[in-house]
Amino acid sequence: MLAVVVWVAGFVLSVPAAAGPARDGVKGPPGGWGDERVRRGWIQRIVARMTLEEKVGQMFMIDVYGRTPTDPDYEDENLRSGRGVRNFAEAIQRYHVGGFIYFNWNGNIGIPLDPQQVQSLSNGLQQLARQQRVPIPLLIATDQEGGIVARVRQPATEFPGNMALGATRSPELAEAAARITARELRALGINMNLAPVLDVNVNPANPVIGVRSYGEDPELVARLGVAQVRGYQGEGVIATVKHFPGHGDTDVDSHYGLPIIHHDRETLERVDLRPFREAIAAGVDAVMTAHIVVPALDDAGLPATLSRPILTDVLREELGFDGVIITDALGMQGAQVLPPERIPVEAIKAGADILLMPPDVSLAFNAVVDAVRRGEIAERRIDQSVYRILELKMRRGLFAWDLPGAADLALLGTAESQAVARQAADRSITLLRNEGSVLPLGRGTRVTVVGPRTAGAELLASELAAKGLAVTALGTGLNPTASEQDEAVRRAAAADAVVVTTYNAPSYPGQGQLVGRLVATGKPVIVAATRNPYDAMVLPATAGYLATYGHQPVSLAALARVLVGEVNPSGRLPVTVPGLFDYGAGLRFDPGSGAQ
Repeated sequence: MLAVVVWVAGFVLSVPAAAGPARDGVKGPPGGWGDERVRRGWIQRIVARMTLEEKVGQMFMIDVYGRTPTDPDYEDENLRSGRGVRNFAEAIQRYHVGGFIYFNWNGNIGIPLDPQQVQSLSNGLQQLARQQRVPIPLLIATDQEGGIVARVRQPATEFPGNMALGATRSPELAEAAARITARELRALGINMNLAPVLDVNVNPANPVIGVRSYGEDPELVARLGVAQVRGYQGEGVIATVKHFPGHGDTDVDSHYGLPIIHHDRETLERVDLRPFREAIAAGVDAVMTAHIVVPALDDAGLPATLSRPILTDVLREELGFDGVIITDALGMQGAQVLPPERIPVEAIKAGADILLMPPDVSLAFNAVVDAVRRGEIAERRIDQSVYRILELKMRRGLFAWDLPGAADLALLGTAESQAVARQAADRSITLLRNEGSVLPLGRGTRVTVVGPRTAGAELLASELAAKGLAVTALGTGLNPTASEQDEAVRRAAAADAVVVTTYNAPSYPGQGQLVGRLVATGKPVIVAATRNPYDAMVLPATAGYLATYGHQPVSLAALARVLVGEVNPSGRLPVTVPGLFDYGAGLRFDPGSGAQ
């Protein structure tokens, strides 16, 4: 590999590509990682060269519509959004932003994925950053948690989500999934993952975490979370644990309201804070805040994102975290407790280093600059955050300015990576009820598969048909109508068994009605909960009940293998389903059963 030229703070350093001993597989700065004085002095010289506006810009991570840095097709949408910029390039030039976050809905990452487009966008943004007066590489982030929250999809490797990994009980699989994900993100030019989720999901009614959590046991969450932090950072991608101090016991979604966590301090220490404490001890790069009120930590009624007692007193001082603190998206309803111009200012005063997605970038940027100029925020406080951000960028090798090329895209979706994803999915499927040994289904069995299209009923049907079953499929809406239920009952009459996929059934009573009507036909009914495993709480008892923890193709394919006995289920429930299934529950087939 060629020598890397680093141009920053008014001087040029020619650094051999292998300069400095490696740390987590990433090249170090001039002088090597072992020389802290060189590293510290290098960053301090960058900060000293920067204007106040350039420093404040480093503290912003924003979202922009577009498939290219100057995409003319999205200019109107950007302007209508209130962000105050037409495109990515203008955001860099006007606000000196330190990072961007990619989404599917704004054109950054398509479904299906176009790897060349995403890589070209990332490289183009880094090249623009390199051309600025003080060239500082960008953080380019996304939410690639796996399962239901994954922006990068096929042809990249799609992994089951956290609760599925929790059902495997395997730190080795969790770390392997993170390493593969990190390599694929880096190939696309994405250097920061807003994952893993360390919330302990102790509330079955939690509307925003659920299967995004590894489970309800803090020890399991900590063990798998640390494994994934190790995997991401071991491949040079910044890991971000979230949502501090713990979003697992709420029945309010902070996107749409302000949750209150009523745990006392002892419970917080034992349940919510434990995974974060262990991730910090393991050297995690970044922590994301939650828009939740935690009276036991701060009785002022402010969400954690705006709370100095939580971010500074607890996270910095008690837990000893010295890395980067990033807020959750500031446009979420849970953050809207102050006038919009006060939210970014108070977040910084509380201890945040990066402001994620303020809805009005111009308003937020100018509010912070004005707060510094009038003395409400000391410039040395801004310098502290900028130092942390630049140190993180340096530690993860971004100042080397190495950009991925076409050859790196060959890393996406390799056969070896797909095999790991398949193994994780196979080991996650959890069999919780199997009355009369209705499972596995033998070859030639006539099966009706019915359920919401969102839950993948039709995809599951095609997987089963490929395995020799006589299958009919009926996709419904999330809340099956009376006519859809009638049709399902009619088809069940000609079947030997009925497989129903459910998806958050407590929120959609039509799913329970559908299952009840199918049970009344007298045919064996097998339910597969394809999102939260808690669906059984609102369903009539069925002959079979399984949990997949996700409706992505990788999980539905694994479900099909279990249904026909190609795979003997080994998943263990990582949560309690009150009144029905205990934590750790999970059945296996009798020896010798399997596809006939």
